[in-house]
Order: sequence, then C-alpha cells, then structure tokens
Amino acid sequence: MSVVIVKYNAGNISSVATALDRLGITYKISDSEQEIVSADRVIFPGVGEARSAMAYLRERGLDRILRDIKAPFLGICLGMQLMCEESEEGDSTACLGIVKAQVKRFTIPRKVPHMGWSRVSHKQHPLFAGVKQDDYFYFVHSYRVDVSADAIAVCNYEEDFSAAICKRNFVGVQFQPEKSGTTGELIIRNFLEWRSS
Repeated sequence: MSVVIVKYNAGNISSVATALDRLGITYKISDSEQEIVSADRVIFPGVGEARSAMAYLRERGLDRILRDIKAPFLGICLGMQLMCEESEEGDSTACLGIVKAQVKRFTIPRKVPHMGWSRVSHKQHPLFAGVKQDDYFYFVHSYRVDVSADAIAVCNYEEDFSAAICKRNFVGVQFQPEKSGTTGELIIRNFLEWRSS
C-alpha cells in the first residue's frame, strides 16, 4: 500500500509521520501531483491558519488535485476544516468545498482554543470500528465545523460541532489522532484499512 502525507505548510506533518512510524507504515511526504493521485491512501494533515494554507495550496495547484482524489483521504484538524466550503478564519476563506459545511469560530464564554481531551460520540462507521462510544480524543482548535448531514461524530464544547465528517472517499477528523494515544492509533489503522464505497 502506498501512503502519501500531503506536504504543505501544515504544522503537524512530523507528528503524523511519527504516528505512522510507530505503526510500521511506509509512507511518503510529498507535494507531487503524480505521487498524490497514484497513492492508495492520502493523509491531509493541518495545524495552522486557513487563509495562508489555502493560498499555499492554490499556488501549487494542490487544491485542484485534492478535490479529485479517488483513494481514501483523511483530513486532520485544519485539514478537515479545509475540506469544507468556507472558513470564517482570515475574514472568510474559500476552502476546498468537498463537504457542504461552514467553519466558524467558537463564540462561547469558555476558553478558546478548545485544547485537551474531550468525549466524542460517533455513528457506526468503519473509521470508528472498535472505538468505544464517548471515548476521549485530543483537540486543539479555535474554529469548528458545523454539524451537518456529513458528520459521523460529534463533540461538545459548550456547543456541538463535528468531530468527524465523511463524504464519499473523504473523511476528516477535528481531533488529532496522532496525539490521542491508542484510540487515536486505532483511528489511523481503521483509515488505512478502510474501503470507501
């Protein structure tokens, strides 16, 4: 199996790579169109800011490439947010538009960013095979994705938001599986074994 981690200005590429190393998975970190479109699995990481991330993708034509991926695709944290139509970050940023959902800043009295371990309730989906209902995952984010028809998991931080989304061969998680212990490793394993319809 060929696994590609998309190379762009995302802050958690090395931690995702380390998680794959722990699992004994061979991978490439690449921004090559040929390597990305021919991969069996594509991982789209992301810790950073939406506007600059999308500018980087557009400059290199990666936005077009990512929308057309046919292999199973996993967006992580900002990577999941960029799968949506638009983000409020950066005074409104047009994103990849794979999922019909909006990314909005938390408007709650509690401290933002939402950082730490939180419970996640999930639907029955291969990504969550073997994961206990209301198990804990690690989050770090100031913006959240609306709960839409494509949400397959929900978390609450004074307001509900999508903890995971799925559209065809595209899945995204707001939490950081590479920092979520053995449960996060299970999410990564499940993704690598997932046969999207």
